[in-house]
Amino acid sequence: MNILFTSVGRRVSLIRHFKKSLLDIGNSGFIVTTDFQKHAPASFIGDFHEQVPLVKDPSYIDTLIVICNKYEIKLLIPLIDSELMILATHIQTFKDIGVTLLVSSTETNEICFDKKNTYHFFKQIGVETPEIIDPEKILADEKAKYPFLLKPSNGSSSVGVTIINNRKELDFFKDYVNNAIVQELIVGKEYTLDVLVDFQGKVRCVVPRHRIETRAGEISKGVTVKNPQLIAAGKAVVEALPDAVGCITVQCFLTSDDRIKFIEINPRFGGGFPLSYEAGADFPRWIVEMLLEKDPHIAIDGWKEDVVMLRYDDAIFVNNEMIL
Repeated sequence: MNILFTSVGRRVSLIRHFKKSLLDIGNSGFIVTTDFQKHAPASFIGDFHEQVPLVKDPSYIDTLIVICNKYEIKLLIPLIDSELMILATHIQTFKDIGVTLLVSSTETNEICFDKKNTYHFFKQIGVETPEIIDPEKILADEKAKYPFLLKPSNGSSSVGVTIINNRKELDFFKDYVNNAIVQELIVGKEYTLDVLVDFQGKVRCVVPRHRIETRAGEISKGVTVKNPQLIAAGKAVVEALPDAVGCITVQCFLTSDDRIKFIEINPRFGGGFPLSYEAGADFPRWIVEMLLEKDPHIAIDGWKEDVVMLRYDDAIFVNNEMIL
């Protein structure tokens, strides 16, 4: 069971977790990583590393196919948003050479990549989500109640997300941020749900993580919370996605009156997944076992509550020749 991770960047913990899971089940498979940069930290955690073109390069898919054949890859796991759609359109191409992509369908990626599509999906399945409001309508209303939230419709990692406090700020940022949408600002506790979906589209596990503190759009401090309401709601949302698979990351708010308002879905491993792993949600092991046609015992809430993650900066040291 050789596994290829693409666009690994800083995802050191995730690669280590998969390596440990392979060892724990007695599998002799190895880990291959790819990235555009030679100095991506996680590149030095796998057993082998290959430098690849940018995702938007026309040769990107062909390059991955060559790597898959070279290392006899059985499972390919992408780690950034920008390559999910292009890989989704080539699921059969990789299947033909014996490689399973841990990638959801093009339909699911279309829903998740554009915040407008995500908003309409939430509305369609009947869950609460912040309303999208026409900025010109707000500007024309002298009694409009600020603040609002403005963000790019196709953004990620909180880039461009701006709290709008007054009319002057809205008038500027609606044009400054590309493809901007404006939503009501939700107040409450923010949660990320790590949801595991098997290869038949069934949700097997849901781990809510309370986002205590974030940095650059990614959780830096968090705690696992065994809230049945969040677990049930997250399961329902993900099972409504067409042909989802793998780790689906769902973000929502729980308001003071216990209303859940969903805001975003990312059909990939989130940056805060190591917290769920440490709480006992061994997605890496279960994914490998399921691909090997085993049926691991997985309880939807079979993980520990109140596990806290306090992230800090660490470093990997290598010889300069390794990155030149």
